[in-house]
Amino acid sequence: MGAKTALAVKLTDPWWRLNNLYFIKNKQGQKIRFKLNWAQRALYSDMWYLNLILKARQMGLTTFIQIFMLDRALFNDNLSMGIVAHNREDAEEFFEDKIKYAYDNLPEDLRAMITAESDTVRSLKFSNGSKIRVGTSLRSGTYQYVHISEFGKMCARFPEKAEEVITGTLNTIVPGQIAFIESTAEGPFGEFYEMCKVGEDLLEKVNQKKAVFTKMDWKFFFFPWWKHPDYKLEDDVEIDEKLELYFRDLKEQHGISLNRKQKNWYVKKAAEQTDKMKQEYPSTPAEAFERNTELMIYGQQLRDARREGRITKLPIARGVPVNTFWDLGRNDYTAIWFHQEVSGKHHFVKYHQDRLRDLTYYADLLREMKEEHGWFYGRHFLPHDVEVVDISSEFSESRREILESAGVRPIEVVPKPRVLNDGIELMRKAFSLCYFDEEGCAEGLRALMAYEWTWDAVGKVTRQIPAKNWGCHGADAIRQFAQGYNGERHTWAEQARSHRTGRRYIAEKAFGGNTTLLPTYDHLV
Repeated sequence: MGAKTALAVKLTDPWWRLNNLYFIKNKQGQKIRFKLNWAQRALYSDMWYLNLILKARQMGLTTFIQIFMLDRALFNDNLSMGIVAHNREDAEEFFEDKIKYAYDNLPEDLRAMITAESDTVRSLKFSNGSKIRVGTSLRSGTYQYVHISEFGKMCARFPEKAEEVITGTLNTIVPGQIAFIESTAEGPFGEFYEMCKVGEDLLEKVNQKKAVFTKMDWKFFFFPWWKHPDYKLEDDVEIDEKLELYFRDLKEQHGISLNRKQKNWYVKKAAEQTDKMKQEYPSTPAEAFERNTELMIYGQQLRDARREGRITKLPIARGVPVNTFWDLGRNDYTAIWFHQEVSGKHHFVKYHQDRLRDLTYYADLLREMKEEHGWFYGRHFLPHDVEVVDISSEFSESRREILESAGVRPIEVVPKPRVLNDGIELMRKAFSLCYFDEEGCAEGLRALMAYEWTWDAVGKVTRQIPAKNWGCHGADAIRQFAQGYNGERHTWAEQARSHRTGRRYIAEKAFGGNTTLLPTYDHLV
């Protein structure tokens, strides 16, 4: 009786339960008792209501969060837990290998006390009224605990799914509930990147006692590789000059002193991971979001533009037409660059990207921007698929006809290149004449940074095929500039003469012929 009483007392202690009650599978697939490691203890002790976690790989934080949520469900009545993975396979693996495995391996008498009344491939409902659901989004229902795993990858690779999580899952969280977003980084773009920037800034202010966390603030956590006690190698390896400089910079700029065993491990791991090393095993939060120039299709061009001061504050040149370059992308994405040619230089002054909007929305957007900034439009360059019939159109019109009817004129259709990489090379060559407004084009510049060659993880080589990710739309839109723009036309008469010249132009102007291309404002947004 005394032993049972002692156990009952221990079961009231969450810390004891987390370190003694649950079993998991280790990396070798063996059954082991779950005990919190250094990273899990740090998160548990500093946990807030909303927890935003940027991490190196293999920290065990995903496992901890799911065991933690299972524990809360088992020992509290009528709680709802929601777990979101970035794909179905991960969702089912989380459920089967972590949550269900931990529950199935509880002591039999405990499972008899808290039975699983509903057991499906993605959910458990217990006899105390608490339940756990795993999926790729959680739009309906109310959850007291929410875990979103690998949100950075979701934002970069599946932006439509990330948007569903933002508008659906995050809107189920109210002040006072517990939530975790954890991920490795996936480039300086997307909602996860933006949240980390905001979270890191707020954490610094809190540490300086200039702010406090509210129940609606995400508390930022960063778990670097060098804090992991297992990331070390006893055998000494040769450290090349580049990595020696890197280790020196870590110490001088960030106060991170590595011992020889840690350096040995990093050298070997970096040789294995190559360009993915800083993303998967970052030393600092900023490093986590760095992109490798080898993978970035316009990486060198963007670095040159920044070094040469071509990413800066750009005024809108009065009296100079604004041209637009479009991409009518997959999944209803549309991207638009706004451009002026000023003294032979190409100024990109604004960028806009949106999705799930009809074409007339973008016509209205152009009109609003014209009124806001006091500019006038020149030409609108759209890709070849603007000629495709929009099946949602009442009169079976093409996209071009819909835009022209809404006032977007004149449209120039840019031919599709025979080989996509030829168009990319044209844009690379044109980049040296391009200037970007750092504020108005911030999202577009991040899209260009995200535009990457495909990484073959099996062959560990870069394939000269653009990866289908978040950056494609902005990159495809600016490519219309390199493929289709053929010089400035400062006056409407010059635009008209490009189509009607000499006596024919004068006759049409005098006798009211075809006036759609004459130098008037009527055809412009």
